Amino acid sequence: MKIIVTGAASGIGKAIVRYSLEAGAEVIGCDLDGPRLEELKHAAASDKLYTYRLDVANYSEVEHFFSALQQEHADVSGLVNNAGIYLGRSLLEYTPEEINRVMDINIKGYVYFSQAFGRMLLEQKQKGVIVNMSSVSGQEGSSDAVYGLTKAAILGLTKSCAMNFAPLIRVNAVAPTMADTPMMGHIPAWRQQEYREHQLNPEPLLAEDVADTVIFMLSSRARAYTGATFDINNGCYLR
Repeated sequence: MKIIVTGAASGIGKAIVRYSLEAGAEVIGCDLDGPRLEELKHAAASDKLYTYRLDVANYSEVEHFFSALQQEHADVSGLVNNAGIYLGRSLLEYTPEEINRVMDINIKGYVYFSQAFGRMLLEQKQKGVIVNMSSVSGQEGSSDAVYGLTKAAILGLTKSCAMNFAPLIRVNAVAPTMADTPMMGHIPAWRQQEYREHQLNPEPLLAEDVADTVIFMLSSRARAYTGATFDINNGCYLR
């Protein structure tokens, strides 16, 4: 299998890349951070990892990326929409520019990649899988309202794409609680404490735990799932 992973250079994206390679997949890792992409490639030391520096929120860059993809990696069959930013602030503190940037990356980036990926596979009549990275904050609310809004939007995008791309492309979402990644440093201490107090499983959630679920969702073992959201929250919220 050959998959695309956005936001591949750090955190959960980096773990997904590593676990995918270990599972025998070829990975096309995309990120805006060029130096970290180089570090990722060096650490992986694999001829099955291809890296591309691009801004997922820039439509022309995404369009150019998929044009190149059809020439170099026409057999790609998986997409993990993972790139995102979290500023960890009150809605009252946001500037219009910051609102636009968070929504551009966290929503438009997913839309642009899903559109281009879906169009490519449907034209080829090829089966595929999309996994979207949402968050528990998109289900339960967030201390950062703009971030919470974007993650709720991804749940709607997931269901709609599952309908629009069926039966060839399965589309599912993952909704983790706070994971032990650099992003956690932006979550207010009071909010972190709330999460911990509600968890049935006290062990911290790791990026690798999320990656495990993503690998399963990409595989044929998850063939019966589409339009679904996988909660990975240590029992913090029960539905």
